Amino acid sequence: MTEHIRNGGDVVVETLTALGVSHIFGIPGQHALGLFDAIRRSDLEFVSSRVENNSAFGADGYARATGEVAVMFVSTGPGALTALGALQEPYATGVPVLVISAQIPRRGLGGQKNGLLHQLDDQQRSAQNVTKSTALVRDSAHIPSAILEAWELAQTVPAGPVWVEVPQDVLLDPATIPVVRDLSGAVPDRPARAELVDEAARLLAGAERPVILAGGGVRRSATGSAELLRVAEALGAPVVSTAGGKGAIRFDHPLSAASWIEDRCTTDLLEDADVLLVVGSTIGEVTSNYFTFAPRGRLIQVDAEPRALGSNYPVLGIHADAGLALSAIADALEGSGSADGSADPETVEAARQDANLRGARIAAELRARVEERLAGQDLATERNLLRDLRAAVPSDAQTFWDMTIAAYWAWSAWDSQDGGFHSAQGAGGLGFAFPAAIAAAIGTGRRTLAVSGDGGAMYSIAELATARQHDADVTWLIVDDGGYGILREYMEGAFGQATATELARPDFVAVSAAFGVPAYEATLDTLGEILAGTFRQSGPAVVVLPALLRMFELT
Repeated sequence: MTEHIRNGGDVVVETLTALGVSHIFGIPGQHALGLFDAIRRSDLEFVSSRVENNSAFGADGYARATGEVAVMFVSTGPGALTALGALQEPYATGVPVLVISAQIPRRGLGGQKNGLLHQLDDQQRSAQNVTKSTALVRDSAHIPSAILEAWELAQTVPAGPVWVEVPQDVLLDPATIPVVRDLSGAVPDRPARAELVDEAARLLAGAERPVILAGGGVRRSATGSAELLRVAEALGAPVVSTAGGKGAIRFDHPLSAASWIEDRCTTDLLEDADVLLVVGSTIGEVTSNYFTFAPRGRLIQVDAEPRALGSNYPVLGIHADAGLALSAIADALEGSGSADGSADPETVEAARQDANLRGARIAAELRARVEERLAGQDLATERNLLRDLRAAVPSDAQTFWDMTIAAYWAWSAWDSQDGGFHSAQGAGGLGFAFPAAIAAAIGTGRRTLAVSGDGGAMYSIAELATARQHDADVTWLIVDDGGYGILREYMEGAFGQATATELARPDFVAVSAAFGVPAYEATLDTLGEILAGTFRQSGPAVVVLPALLRMFELT
């Protein structure tokens, strides 16, 4: 064996180690061999998936569950391009992922046709639509700075994926810089401007019917949930959570109006607010109840993404991190006295308590109206399924949901309690849940739950090998309805019959067993017991539920 000469791949791994990285996701490839060989000389743990798309979903799930930047290695051309579909999800949702991609040798860059394996005209340009930034490193001396800048940007709100390319020859050529040991980044804050905070506080303090809509930006902010409670309790405002914002306020808080955003009763509440504070949400297609939401009062929108502000409705836009903006608004409200201008502390506190009682009553009445509407539909199967799942899964478990009917129910009905709720509703791609849940289990050391339909399961079924190889503590529930169930329902509703929605699929229990993963077929009556049992065992497990679920009526 020849003596190893420290090279660009080593510099990449040294830089990541200095930044505190512990796990790398990805798949080896010819141009990336220098990266993967360097892992062997480090303490980094490599998590090998079977498809690059699933590596990206895994990195996304790891970042969501751990709160860390997830790092992914990919090779050039087909490998890099295959990852891009999954990167749309963390880009849309604001999840920090650092992708380090190999490139063809420097002599082939620039669009000329050298006939090099995996050569693209412009690989960076392909990545630009699903990343915050792209960079190409042409010398190993530039690697630490390029990665550090990308690392900082990935975490700067709004967080998201970043992309750094290193050509094959840079990875393999001898490095001329000292070993990277001292590297620390600084992620800038994004506070709200004072005049916008003052105006928002003035509007909210004078509101008779304030309501808060809490989106995913609240959850992603380090202080978002705590500061959301301060504002809600200062105003006595009921809080509606979006699907992405589920968990921003606990469902058992009196002011929580839950997350039935696809229900007309919730839409009515949002419309009736004389001041609606929207935090960390674009008020997009699902949140607006498919753009039927027609506000009658003033809208205040807080978002770290400036392009989201006013994108769907006229707003007082505040470009800021959710937690920092809410903290400033809470301070301003606490310093302004009561809405009628009284500065007497006892009067102020009595008014606050009255407002909280009123807000709690409004939230409870909304929940009751939703329950009444659901009771008028034949939905016992679906409601019992969600009830049994919630009873079987520990309250602090991280759950990951694919684009499937059970997940669409969960967007509205699932109470995340002390755990994290993660779905693919940012971009809406299939195959997210299982690879994301595997990576989250590896990163946290805690058992996770993934929920997929049979169609989505076949996007990521190869990752049964990943789960077994890494002995991940993950339970995968596959609801098998024989096809793309929601598309079947949409097409039958629109056209009277469905086309191309029915699927030949494998025996999922037998396939799982072939990978060495224990698998169980459940019925609607036995699902809860079987699922709960998997949380008492170690390693991966699959539960297959043959069932035809229906969506509740959209209003």
